[in-house]
Amino acid sequence: MKLNRIMIAAPGSGSGKTTITCALLKALKKRGEQIVSYKCGPDYIDPMFHEKVIGIPSKNLDTFFTGEDATRELFLKNRTEKDFVVMEGVMGLFDGLGGIREEGSSYHLAKVTETPIVLVIDAKGMGRSVIPMIAGFLAYDKEHLIQGVILNKMSTSYYEIIKPLIEAELSIRVLGYFPEQKDIHIESRHLGLVMPSELADIQKQLQVVSEELEKTVDVEAIENIAEQAKELLITKKQMNVCSCYNKGSSRPVIAVAKDEAFCFYYEDNLLMLQENGAKITYFSPLHDTKLPDGCDALLIGGGYPELYAGELSRNVTMRKSMKQAIDTGMPVVAECGGFMYLHDAITDKNGVSYAMVGVIPATCSYKEKLVRFGYVEIREKRCFFLPEGQLIKGHEFHYFDSTNNGECCIATKPTTGREYSCVMEGENYWMGFPHLYYPSNPFFTESFVKKAEKYKKVKEST
Repeated sequence: MKLNRIMIAAPGSGSGKTTITCALLKALKKRGEQIVSYKCGPDYIDPMFHEKVIGIPSKNLDTFFTGEDATRELFLKNRTEKDFVVMEGVMGLFDGLGGIREEGSSYHLAKVTETPIVLVIDAKGMGRSVIPMIAGFLAYDKEHLIQGVILNKMSTSYYEIIKPLIEAELSIRVLGYFPEQKDIHIESRHLGLVMPSELADIQKQLQVVSEELEKTVDVEAIENIAEQAKELLITKKQMNVCSCYNKGSSRPVIAVAKDEAFCFYYEDNLLMLQENGAKITYFSPLHDTKLPDGCDALLIGGGYPELYAGELSRNVTMRKSMKQAIDTGMPVVAECGGFMYLHDAITDKNGVSYAMVGVIPATCSYKEKLVRFGYVEIREKRCFFLPEGQLIKGHEFHYFDSTNNGECCIATKPTTGREYSCVMEGENYWMGFPHLYYPSNPFFTESFVKKAEKYKKVKEST
């Protein structure tokens, strides 16, 4: 397959990757490219910005979660030669697992998918020092994937001076610059950027940055670099488009909580549920009065329930509907924010307590610092969702903690080997802080769908 592709990466976080990526996505779409996008690593929010631009879900790719071969399969799955792929890196280009391993880094993903890299340099406050910085990254790039650089937060006048020096000394293409945009305000929160749905003028801001990019960056040169990417071998398995949508009314229905409070979902997780025979329907714990009719299982993902604790608490009919369903055996998977929502109560930053669903006899409260952060490998103490001896990989990032985090699984930090107990689980439920990446162990998805099927049959027989 000849797949045009490019990765936007940087020396570190805060360099402007997301802004440049979104601006490029919009510029390429304007030029008629059939754009698809990916985010390197476990971040949920950056893909939401991508989706705002291209109008279709963005996916995550992570070589820690799925290794080299499976990551390549996920990348190529359902792709065609008409697609133009833009990847956004994570952290610094070479920052992988634990900040020290190649695995999980943007560079590892680029290497596995043989994707050319455009390096975005935050050049604010820098002069000629930008040259040795770029030189160091080029020297460390053993696969010669870096094909160009963009200088962020740089003035026109200085760009005209420094560009020929960089190109003369380093033999690397300087594709353009991006002036500092003081009128663009994409703020941060403790889990990363604020969500695009919270920015009233997000489309206007994205339009402004895209127009500026087209003035100061050679978009055609980026297209040419993407077109020079090597051909990739592709298998029939990778080409198969999901055909699970035609299995009729007998499919179990998994109700997925999705609104302002619950919005952290990996696209491949949802697709994998469908590929295993489930039908997905969405509902809002904030705005709906009850669970969807006819649902057979619940998936409650992460998000920011603490920001909407008052509204969630006041929606008493939804809380009662959910508790009744779970108490009567409806299968449920709840991660992080969803786990918090199922507690008796959430106590916010101001010490105000709000009643929640009440399935879990415990409370969650804000701890003013990160409680857990980073990748984890999770093993069950008793086998309810996974075959014996197997694990599933995930990620934690939360400032809230529970008075009962669960004792049913063991989480292991992959770089240090440190272990701790987590997750409440049983025959029909998995509830805990870790965000799971289902492709890291497809048995989890298969097991969850089978539980929904079983619940559906019991329900229909009574």
